[in-house]
Amino acid sequence: MLAQIKNAQARRKEEVALPSSEILFSIAQILKDKGFVEGVEKKTRKAGRAELKSLNLRLKYIDGAGAISGIKLVSKPSRRIYAGKDDLRPVREGFGISIVSTSRGLMAGDDARRAGIGGEIICEVW
Repeated sequence: MLAQIKNAQARRKEEVALPSSEILFSIAQILKDKGFVEGVEKKTRKAGRAELKSLNLRLKYIDGAGAISGIKLVSKPSRRIYAGKDDLRPVREGFGISIVSTSRGLMAGDDARRAGIGGEIICEVW
């Protein structure tokens, strides 16, 4: 998902269609709430007997440049990165966010710090 968003912004696309899942929808909602994406929409279409669910993101541009200038995947399947509440630091001196998987679901890093919980750092966006 993160690579598709990055590539779509490099090509100046207005929308990105992604396969839908709950975790991807949660990440997209966090990006929307923090102002990196304009909108998030779930869509369902029929393909024969099956229903295919997709997630459409409307990308945000500021003065012709993408609102997302960089994305870094922190935790990988081969190496999980966990941080306690005291170890969650601001990303790019406060100009970015981290997305953290906590016991209360996915949250932005600053929200998790305020709630006093840590978790697995999924990615950083700036």
